[in-house]
Amino acid sequence: MTAMIDSEEHKALRTAVASLGKRYGRDYLAAVTRENRHPTELWADAAKLGYLGVNLPEAYGGGGGGIAELSIVLEELGAAGCPLLMLIVSPAICGTVIARFGTDTQKQDWLPGIADGTRTMAFGITEPDAGSNSHRITTTARRDPDTGDWLLTGRKVFISGVDIADAVLVVGRTETVSDKEGRTGGLKPCLFIVPRDAEGFTRRRIDMDIESPEKQFELTLDDVRLPADALVGDEDAGLLQLFAGLNPERVMTAAFAIGIGRYALDTAVRYAKERTVWKEPIGAHQAVAHPLAQAHIDLELARLMMRKAAALYDAGDDVGAGEAANMAKYAAGEACVKAVDQAVHTLGGNGLTREFGLASLITVARVARIAPVSREMILNYVSHQTLGLPKSY
Repeated sequence: MTAMIDSEEHKALRTAVASLGKRYGRDYLAAVTRENRHPTELWADAAKLGYLGVNLPEAYGGGGGGIAELSIVLEELGAAGCPLLMLIVSPAICGTVIARFGTDTQKQDWLPGIADGTRTMAFGITEPDAGSNSHRITTTARRDPDTGDWLLTGRKVFISGVDIADAVLVVGRTETVSDKEGRTGGLKPCLFIVPRDAEGFTRRRIDMDIESPEKQFELTLDDVRLPADALVGDEDAGLLQLFAGLNPERVMTAAFAIGIGRYALDTAVRYAKERTVWKEPIGAHQAVAHPLAQAHIDLELARLMMRKAAALYDAGDDVGAGEAANMAKYAAGEACVKAVDQAVHTLGGNGLTREFGLASLITVARVARIAPVSREMILNYVSHQTLGLPKSY
């Protein structure tokens, strides 16, 4: 598949984004995190250069590319030490869903702003009592018979960037007679644009033990009244619309992980070339060199699967992209954790200092193993959907 090899356009994009990333780097992101603020300068520069909307339609101010191009942006920023988590949320998930299923008005209202960085959207799917079982989503949308408005009630948890988002794309389900009787049946999600300042919509910041400028929130929706046109797409479309956002999310999470893994590995390789304890640099010793080589191989293999997933998605093969995106996310999460661990180990005590910026990545790297779907649920997906094995649940 030619998509496995960078085109000249993709090579140029990588080079340009890498140049931007190097102007900021890990020190910038660490300072932003310590100061409890957001990487607004990097976000603005990325927007000015057209990187935030590279996957969105040209008619709405985007670059006309796809998830393949956006994943390159996130990977290269990560490899420079300054990944932007909200790239996964705003342009990749929300921008993609609105571009594919939104009304003309929704596209005009949101896509130009998402593309130029002046508007940001968060994504709310995870619930306290649902966990990995999205069929247990209880956030409910019901119609007001008098006005035609929607009334949304429910809770969401671990929602990124709500404090800087203009709205949240919330996943709910329409209320039916069977729901009231407790027979929920299959999941038929609906997607709603909920303005951040909507009455009855409140947020509580979750105190996370992880260093990141992007904050996590718990959301409460208490009969939040939304106009009829807040619904994105068809209320009966079900999983098709939801996975239009979730597959790009998995591809972009893989890009996030691969970028971080590359940054950690590059730091360790530079150190191993220079650090001399005996007569040769420590990188000359196979006990140091081989684990770093293995980390590089794992990251490259994950990157190949990520490219395949992005290519399938951009080609319109949602089924094939679902399998590949899950595999890419799994492979990248594992490769990232191993690369960061080996990098810290290579530097020894220096790997735990702020000077080298690796210690904080130990917890950040695990995010790709846990979110947006755990590696165990991906293994379930592959065993059931790909291998045809029976379910245990």
